Amino acid sequence: MNAKQYDIVVVGAGVVGCAIAFELSRFNLRVALLDSRSDVGSVTSKANSAILHTGFDATSDTIESALVRKGYQRFHHWSSILGLPIEKVGGLLIAWDEEQLVSLPGIVEKAKKNGVTDLTVESPESVYALEPQLSPGALGGIRIPGESITCTFTAPLAFATTAVRNGVEWLKGTHVHRVHKMDTRHQLQTSRGIVDCRILINAAGLFSDEIDRMLGFDRFTVSPRKGEFVVFDKRARSLLSHIILPVPTKKTKGVLIAPTVYGNVLLGPTADNIQDKSDSSTTVEGLSNLMSKGTRLMPALLKMPITTTYAGLRAATENSDYQLFFEPQASYICVGGVRSTGMSSSLGIAEAVRERLPDFGITLEPKPGWIAHRMSNIAESFERPSQSSERIGLHPEYGRIVCHCEQVSLREIKQACSGPLPATNLDGIRRRTRAMLGRCQGFYCMANIVDICSNNLEMSAESLLGMADPKEKA
Repeated sequence: MNAKQYDIVVVGAGVVGCAIAFELSRFNLRVALLDSRSDVGSVTSKANSAILHTGFDATSDTIESALVRKGYQRFHHWSSILGLPIEKVGGLLIAWDEEQLVSLPGIVEKAKKNGVTDLTVESPESVYALEPQLSPGALGGIRIPGESITCTFTAPLAFATTAVRNGVEWLKGTHVHRVHKMDTRHQLQTSRGIVDCRILINAAGLFSDEIDRMLGFDRFTVSPRKGEFVVFDKRARSLLSHIILPVPTKKTKGVLIAPTVYGNVLLGPTADNIQDKSDSSTTVEGLSNLMSKGTRLMPALLKMPITTTYAGLRAATENSDYQLFFEPQASYICVGGVRSTGMSSSLGIAEAVRERLPDFGITLEPKPGWIAHRMSNIAESFERPSQSSERIGLHPEYGRIVCHCEQVSLREIKQACSGPLPATNLDGIRRRTRAMLGRCQGFYCMANIVDICSNNLEMSAESLLGMADPKEKA
């Protein structure tokens, strides 16, 4: 069987892999984006805090700190072009004891070293003026105006859809079993045959260590770090104006309270090292721990209804920094160990990869006719498609609401299941539209959505109800 041949194959379609594919799509290269799942951004990238970090608290002079800062800037640049919703709500880091209070000046100095200079140290009075619902006892804080919230679903979809529209091939449901170096090229033995490439880019997230070993290296091991979250009803949104941040530790940024672009409030995450790379279940212990910490931070929040809970896994390693390696002799680039800052740094990582490609003998010729794909807005504070009289006038199905909790129209459901990167199951429809993410969690609309897709879009009810892909390796 003839192998599919590419200049570059990106393994892993999380937000980092999608950002790299997006960056490469701007040049005359034959590129493939490969993943074991049937959709992009469907594992780690969909289950984080959706915060666009300034990098104020990153360890200075690390790969992570440099790429988070660059990624933050590039994310803002591309946001209006790609339709990436951003709300610059700002962060408020709170000191609750004397030890934390003493650490605040050091955090400010670290932030300045990382290029974040607009921080202000706040007195207890200022803290409560900014966030009156906080528990009593705050000793002071730091306000970080640039900390923002965005949509964890939209970013990888925007990057990947733009890439596919500009010629990148999407090799979904493709599991990499082995990698062989054949002269100047790699041959990937996959579940869908041989894939041949000149340069291999490993952005496989939780499985990046395993791909790295297939290339003959043994530099790091991914030990999944589970983070559980609680999502509160939209009624809770009026309780806070900022992202409420704890003083970070060496292991974790800690439990935060954050508004979301969908109008909810988020509490989390936990930080538990586990062994199973497929275990994204929530636990009684984890959620109880969150609720206890939430009570201490903002008691009024705990009186609000809970909409849902979820957990995500971060690709933590034994090293504190990203595992970014450029191996021209091996025609290989490794992007591993990207943890909770992956969305913030994704476009910074993509730029770093692109800048090094000439070292691999790759000529970067801009692609004529390249076009960016603008996503439909699913954030609450911007006009939704079902709120646009102009859109409804052109397509009346924008006025036919299917998911009443989240105000998702029939037209949006149909669009989610078509185009260059269509949803293949209900999880994909959720991430493209917000349908089934509201108070009823799909109780009232799920059957109607399955009926719409199976009857009008030739999607089987069985595939739609397969809420996630098989839990297999990249």
